[in-house]
Amino acid sequence: MQDKLFLPGLLKLKTLIDAGFFGRIISVRGEFGYWVFEGDWQSAQRPSWNYRKKDGGGIILDMLCHWRYVLDNLFGDVKSVSCLGATHIPRRWDENGKAYKVDVDDSAYATFELAGGVIAHINSSWCTRVRRDDLVTLHVDGTHGSAVAGLQKCWSQARVNTPRPVWNPDVAQPIRFFETWSEVPDHMSYDNGFKSEWEMFIRHLFEGAPFKWTLLEGAKGVQLAEAGLRSWKERRWIDIPPLQA
Repeated sequence: MQDKLFLPGLLKLKTLIDAGFFGRIISVRGEFGYWVFEGDWQSAQRPSWNYRKKDGGGIILDMLCHWRYVLDNLFGDVKSVSCLGATHIPRRWDENGKAYKVDVDDSAYATFELAGGVIAHINSSWCTRVRRDDLVTLHVDGTHGSAVAGLQKCWSQARVNTPRPVWNPDVAQPIRFFETWSEVPDHMSYDNGFKSEWEMFIRHLFEGAPFKWTLLEGAKGVQLAEAGLRSWKERRWIDIPPLQA
């Protein structure tokens, strides 16, 4: 499943890309995550297996698979990755109130080189408190405009509407930056992302309709996650070679 591509915020972002709004895209900055409670005084919002290596836990394995198809489909194929993982909360409590040791990464700080020269950096963390528009946001900068997309909404700022800030730390900032962005309106009705993709897959099976999200596309996500783990372990950039069907 590549459900994030069908979320309203990313669909609006794709509309801006297809319309040429950005000009040449320069960079993408992503923030994903929220504070997952440790489980001692307040129950965790994620299952305990997420934090155990033997059960397939770890945020790099979880999230870099998603970032692969988002980056590939919106901004350009991922060519290389530099990733740093961290275990910020080493002790948590499971669903039965029993303490256990976290032996996987709960945060990841990854930089990606994309085809066409776009640079993407995405932070993924279960140890961060949210002060942004949504649990995940993508900030896209281009020569002619910028946009910030969340799960449901998207805001844009064109070149001609960009404010002109001046660096002066001795005075209060006079520009209210959030007010200088315009919300991208709904251009269609939006359905559940999983449902939308499943419907396309069913039409592919029974009607022969095209369907691009094959097993190979899923393998690309695993490839990037494994490269991210290797980058962290070896403390270096890892190139991503093309996969063959």
